[in-house]
Amino acid sequence: MKYAIIGCGRISPNHFAAAKANKLQLTAICDVVPERMDEKLDMFALKDAGVCTYTDYKTLLAEQKPTLVAICTENGKHASIALDCIKAGCNVIIEKPIALSLADADAIIAAAKEYNVKVCACHQNRFNKSIQKIREAMEAGRFGRLFHGTAHIRWNRGVDYYKQAPWRGTYEQDGGALMNQCIHNIDLLRWMMGDEVSEVVAFTDNLNHEYIDAEDLGIALVRFQNGAYGIIEGTTNIYPQNLEETLYLFGEKGTVKAGGKSVNVIEEWRFADGLDDPETVKQTYHENPPTVYGFGHTPLYADVINAIETDRQPYVDAYAGRRALELVLAVYKAASEGKTVHLPLDNTSTMDFKADTFNSRK
Repeated sequence: MKYAIIGCGRISPNHFAAAKANKLQLTAICDVVPERMDEKLDMFALKDAGVCTYTDYKTLLAEQKPTLVAICTENGKHASIALDCIKAGCNVIIEKPIALSLADADAIIAAAKEYNVKVCACHQNRFNKSIQKIREAMEAGRFGRLFHGTAHIRWNRGVDYYKQAPWRGTYEQDGGALMNQCIHNIDLLRWMMGDEVSEVVAFTDNLNHEYIDAEDLGIALVRFQNGAYGIIEGTTNIYPQNLEETLYLFGEKGTVKAGGKSVNVIEEWRFADGLDDPETVKQTYHENPPTVYGFGHTPLYADVINAIETDRQPYVDAYAGRRALELVLAVYKAASEGKTVHLPLDNTSTMDFKADTFNSRK
């Protein structure tokens, strides 16, 4: 299967590694900075592998005609590149977020149907061993009635991180902590708690990163249509380094906590049915990834390849990417307006909040 990567920045090594693990035929890569491509080819010993390099992705699409493309550029370009890939007949894996506006997310979904290709939103933490075990319990009804769940993302990002890529923290190309760092766990919370959200109340602020436009702290209360509640706490202000990413789920018959660097460890496992030993579960479903990106890209790629070959939807499809995006935008909207926001949202974009300064709320 001919495969290409567009964007060779910070997250791209996970895609190179996942493609290699799944024996994809890497035919081409693209980046506007040639040095980045050289660096990744060296990193993965691909200098003599015949991989073509491009600074214009449209030329890559026309000349190489890949079956599968990974889009790893700055967030604000995900949608436009994805639409060009889809119209060229390519299946796509889009790094999170799938887009920065609901209109763009809807356009991706519509184009995928029209051109009969598969679109995967790269929320790779759904493939964590811990998360898969929790999902299995959820689908089996072991929690009983869900009461509430919480997503905590307590990380650190400093000035050096933002200097590496000036698009970070801008409404035009990114969003803030919730959209960039926290969207993976926000995706998991929505997915686990029934997916359908009825309303959101929230606060966002920029307390420690005056050199970016968007938030470095977001706190939200979510009400789901099934009557359960969710709490989101996301920040990049933790001193002096990343502390934790945790997901709690509380039901009438079960309590679970996933923690670790990227919710890759089960720290609490309590169910009334007594079907399994908690300590055994904790030991069995435990991973220790070197970074917060975890190990999920490789199984996500395996799933997408199988989805293409068997003509089914990927496990994490474009609709999943849209739902995660919608919830982040709902938090932005609720915080900006200072009132409850009801879902589903009409067309909303990060750019709707560009003129909204945090000082004006104080």
